[in-house]
Amino acid sequence: MTIHRLNRLYELMKVHQLEALAINPGPTLSYLTGLGFHLMERPVVLLVAPPADPVLILPRLEMAKTSQARFSVQAFPYGDNPESWLEAFRLGVKAAGLDGKTVGVEPTRLRFLELQFLRDAAPRTRWVGGEDVLSALRIQKDEQEVNAMRIAVEIAQKALLETIQKVRIGMTEREVAGELTLQLLRAGSDGEFPFAPIVASGPNSANPHASPTDRKLQPGDLLVIDWGATHAGYISDLTRTFAVGDVQEEFQRIAAIVERANEAGRMAGMPGIPAGLVDAASRAVIESTGYGEFFIHRTGHGIGMEGHEPPYIFGENSLILAEGMAYTVEPGIYLPDRGGVRIEDNMVITANGSETLSSLPRQLLTIG
Repeated sequence: MTIHRLNRLYELMKVHQLEALAINPGPTLSYLTGLGFHLMERPVVLLVAPPADPVLILPRLEMAKTSQARFSVQAFPYGDNPESWLEAFRLGVKAAGLDGKTVGVEPTRLRFLELQFLRDAAPRTRWVGGEDVLSALRIQKDEQEVNAMRIAVEIAQKALLETIQKVRIGMTEREVAGELTLQLLRAGSDGEFPFAPIVASGPNSANPHASPTDRKLQPGDLLVIDWGATHAGYISDLTRTFAVGDVQEEFQRIAAIVERANEAGRMAGMPGIPAGLVDAASRAVIESTGYGEFFIHRTGHGIGMEGHEPPYIFGENSLILAEGMAYTVEPGIYLPDRGGVRIEDNMVITANGSETLSSLPRQLLTIG
């Protein structure tokens, strides 16, 4: 599989007229090599510059991992003294034939640390964004990848159901988030979550990216929980909204609207249509009820090895959806200083339509 992915990368590099790529630790490096490295003070860089075998520059203490790579790599290790690191970069750059080429990087991943070493080792090289190549490489998931996301969804759903049984009025958002974190691990999630759970109650629920606070759950609150699990390197990303005791009529109304918008967005996905049409389907439901100004973000984003990756589900996106693309549908209505509702599900495009991977109830359930 990994050899297939490397060959596919070579094909995409030809199409986009990119001579080489420099990739540091993250999902793309793991996707290609099967190896996992952390971003740390010691740089790790994979250089892909066909026809040379891929080059891996890494700390000597990480060398044992190279035997697990699923294709041949030229390894150039360095020791603890930072003054010796540039020499490893020079040797790696020479082996890859990198100097003077046009080399793509991941704009959101490559740090100044790695870039400076690469610049010093290959002063005649031109550095450009390689996001078009790398997005095309990973954007369509195969059956194994979809199955991993399906399991990640199951883990996340199980964890939330266990958590909700323990939620009570008077608990703080932090306490709920802590319980959910524990239940995610018990349900089988990998230890590295796609993101820290969002637990937002009352006025805080009107902030789409709120962080859990010491605010206590109170009767009449809306409670938004946005969480996810990781399985075999692939993630889930879900949101459900709850009523804490009895809530006001308008909160019930916007919850029903968001539920309909979620359904419209989920039903819209199919191969051959622009991604923007999914956003339009969800947004039309909310705008028709007069709450359009309170839907303040895109309808969704791609998922896979990262919590946010292509395809992005916003109105102007003309990217054509294709089988294997996976994304969220997460419309919301946020009433400033009062409360908000978001319902998020995970989707994958199939040969003839789309599949919703998540199955938890979407209506406003009462807890506490």
